[in-house]
Amino acid sequence: MWSSIETFHTAIRFVPVVSTFAAAKGLVCTIHIAKASHADQSRRMDNGPTALTVAALTFLLGGFIKGAIGAGLPTVAMGLLTFVMPPAQAAALLIAPTLATNVWQAAAGSRLLALIRRLWPMFAGICIGTWLSAGLLTAADSRGAISALGVLLTLYGIYGLTAPRLTVPPRAEFWLSPLIGLLTGIASAATGVFLVPSLPYLQSLAFDKDDLVQAIGISVLVSTTALTLMLVRDGAFAISLAGASLAALVPALLGMWFGQLVRGRISEERFRVCFFIGLLLLGVHLALRTVL
Repeated sequence: MWSSIETFHTAIRFVPVVSTFAAAKGLVCTIHIAKASHADQSRRMDNGPTALTVAALTFLLGGFIKGAIGAGLPTVAMGLLTFVMPPAQAAALLIAPTLATNVWQAAAGSRLLALIRRLWPMFAGICIGTWLSAGLLTAADSRGAISALGVLLTLYGIYGLTAPRLTVPPRAEFWLSPLIGLLTGIASAATGVFLVPSLPYLQSLAFDKDDLVQAIGISVLVSTTALTLMLVRDGAFAISLAGASLAALVPALLGMWFGQLVRGRISEERFRVCFFIGLLLLGVHLALRTVL
């Protein structure tokens, strides 16, 4: 009896590994199916071992960073996935993991309605900016989007390393919130990254820690929803990609779980510095990749 229990416990330890591999395999297979319906794209995803490895490790790493510091899944994933697929496909794959993690983040707290009432002009600006910029991410020539993503990641890395302390007076929120939302929507429509300039702006509003985390979750949730509707309208989010996006939940959530465990064992500040240095180097590489 005891040997049976030990065997069961041993098998349980391998479930996350097997699940992650199966999900990543399904991810690559569904992407391969989607490629057949997008034969006119000038740049296609590789369906070999490289794509499998990149997809699995990308969502594991992105989830790990999300769990460790509370942000970074879309940013890291967009930066890495564009090495093996067009930006529009990378953004489509990110939809389910981003929605799932940020629904929880937005709902966790007691000031959801108060934050929506205060920040709705920014959220409206995000939707308008995303829809006005439709076509930037799904353009046949994605080199411009990749370069823009590189520039955005570089700026975000510099911001994270320098950590400037900005303060927005309450009287300026009336006109600054919709402007920040509009710029965030344009940036997300062009690159699939939702945190610039909305994150620095939210950090400048003097929220306490819990309100800031909840406000970021709501902002990313609005951005993801607006981008999803844009991709569906432009035909860049096929049913096969929806399945792949759901499959990506497994490695992303596994990475997030592991990141939460690690968070209590190392200095969050040291981890953030390493994260932003890596983001800066990745951004510089992407920005120069199309010109070198």
